[in-house]
Amino acid sequence: MIIVTGGAGFIGSNLLAALNAKGVTDVLVVDRRGDNFRNLRDLKFSDFMLPDEFGRAIERKSLPDRIDAIFHQGACADTTNTDGRYMIENNFTFSKLILHFALSSKVPLVYASSASVYGASSAFDPSRENERPLNLYALSKLAFDHHVRSVSAKAASTVAGLRYFNVYGPRESHKGKMASMVYQLYCQLKANGRARLFEGTDGYADGEQRRDFVFVNDIVRVNLALAAGPVRKGVFNVGSGQARTFNDVAKVLIARLGAGAVDYVPFPSSLAGKYQSFTQAELSSLRDAGYTESFSSLENGIAQSVDAWDREDRPTGD
Repeated sequence: MIIVTGGAGFIGSNLLAALNAKGVTDVLVVDRRGDNFRNLRDLKFSDFMLPDEFGRAIERKSLPDRIDAIFHQGACADTTNTDGRYMIENNFTFSKLILHFALSSKVPLVYASSASVYGASSAFDPSRENERPLNLYALSKLAFDHHVRSVSAKAASTVAGLRYFNVYGPRESHKGKMASMVYQLYCQLKANGRARLFEGTDGYADGEQRRDFVFVNDIVRVNLALAAGPVRKGVFNVGSGQARTFNDVAKVLIARLGAGAVDYVPFPSSLAGKYQSFTQAELSSLRDAGYTESFSSLENGIAQSVDAWDREDRPTGD
């Protein structure tokens, strides 16, 4: 059996789809009930648990004896959430329970961290001097990374934290305001033909802020690769390794959709001091861990995503 927490979510459901494509259907999905359940309609899995139920199953030692890997993608991903208790319970305490179960069972664990831990930093190597979180979500992710670092040295099985940069792709429509900017700009262009970008900030011209946009299929491939093969331990960046501007994103989308234009809107004062105007994954650690595959270009990733989003937008009759 394979376990995917957050299995109905954006990255989790894409992982499940990739496993299904490999003929793997003995998968335990752990997630809450919500709009993301639409992501499971076309996928195959053998069992489903709510997070609390899964936690009790770990404590009672009632999970199957053979577990081949755990992909821990579940979290509170709302970067605007300020409920410290809720954030720590979901992103730290629950993750710690899963980690120590994986360690004691010697099951490979690959979990979702976040590039948000770099926050105000302008350097993106996964080392402590570059970790400067700007919000509670990022702090909760960093706290768990620190815990992993403190216990993983003696681990006999893989424990790999993946710091995702700006992930976009199919199966993210349920995320609302937390959906990728690539998807949000796609929705804006589909709705009224106008993409809204921020005016210049932090010395960047209008729409020239830069992010490392990474296609979700690449994220899935890294997860699957690190869970297999030799033991790997550590925290690794996962991005394309190339920063692109928001103007680039809009231009690629407009070209793919065949029409559209860009409007520049004032930068919100509420984001002052909390906004990353530049991110770019430093991939040396991931390469040193043996991952050699290339990452999708923005153009190729958006082309595949738009095709998928157009299909998702079509009525299904249910």
